[in-house]
Amino acid sequence: MIKRMIIMLLATGAVLGGLFWFQNFKAGIIQKVMASMSNPPQTVSTTVANVTNWQDQIQAVGTLGAERGADLALQVSGIVQNISFKNGDDVKEGQTLLQLYADDDIAKLQSLQATADNYAITLKRDQEQFKYNGVSQATVDTDKANLKNATALVDQQAAVLSEKTLKAPYSGRLGIRAVDVGEYLTAGTTIVTLQALDLLHVDIYLPQQRISELKVGQPVKLTVDAFPGKTFDGEISAINSKVDSTSRNVQVRAVLKNPEKLLLPGMFARVTISIGNEKQFITLPQTAIVYNPYGDSVFVVENTSGTEKGQKTVKQVFVKTGDTRGDNVAITSGINKGDTVVVAGQLKLRNGTPVMIDNSHVPTAENAPQIVDQ
Repeated sequence: MIKRMIIMLLATGAVLGGLFWFQNFKAGIIQKVMASMSNPPQTVSTTVANVTNWQDQIQAVGTLGAERGADLALQVSGIVQNISFKNGDDVKEGQTLLQLYADDDIAKLQSLQATADNYAITLKRDQEQFKYNGVSQATVDTDKANLKNATALVDQQAAVLSEKTLKAPYSGRLGIRAVDVGEYLTAGTTIVTLQALDLLHVDIYLPQQRISELKVGQPVKLTVDAFPGKTFDGEISAINSKVDSTSRNVQVRAVLKNPEKLLLPGMFARVTISIGNEKQFITLPQTAIVYNPYGDSVFVVENTSGTEKGQKTVKQVFVKTGDTRGDNVAITSGINKGDTVVVAGQLKLRNGTPVMIDNSHVPTAENAPQIVDQ
């Protein structure tokens, strides 16, 4: 009886021990599984914090114009007799471009010139006779007045005739003509545009608060959509003497040389004016910053002791940000040069989260905002 009792107790103890061990084993497995599921490695993209030379800038937009440019026209009406240029020609100052019919004006000029020549001959003859008292002084004076009047009429008619000839007022490049031979032109009709492309200007409008940062001769840089990646240098030539009372903006004009004649009047331009002294800041893409009401922060990748070999974790670090330029932002405190900072994937991170770095699709950061010409 005692032997059976002992066997039963041993069997019961073995069963209870097995159940206890199984429960502990199951709890350990569940704990490991839950631990692995609760904080799996997250895939992120990173960048290294580097020190960048930071120059404060003013960004603005404007439209290019020629320092000398005009739509040419005549101040008299008439029929086009001859066109002496081709579309897009480079012309010299004084070159004849267009002529209106002027046969009657030429004939009238010749008539007036003949009259003036006759008065000149009469004056010369009377002056010779006056030496021998053949004519009076009054006759000579009348001859001089007649000649002066006739010469004035000749000059007047020559001016009328010249108004029917269009000449280039300065050297430059012509556009596309808007008239044809035989067409009747009214006074003031645009014939062709003439633009001197060697020197251009761009007008920009800046808030009045910026006036103290501007001065004549200050360098500027321009970019245009027609030549992506190419920068054109210029300088401020004038600052308007008054501020617009409606917008509180001041007009600023910058000029730039255009020796290759790549730029054309009317182009949309982005203008950058460097101000102040050059400084050095750690800069990061704005995508790296987690903006919160209680402070801005970034996630810094670090190797943590006790983790698997090669395993990296992240640490949330609060930072102070400065000015922005395009997609980049200056960091005034919080991180050091060389820190590896997460730039994509922050939403799934918290302190101590293990991460895997994949920089095959790192978001790019533009150095300056790209303003689109509307």
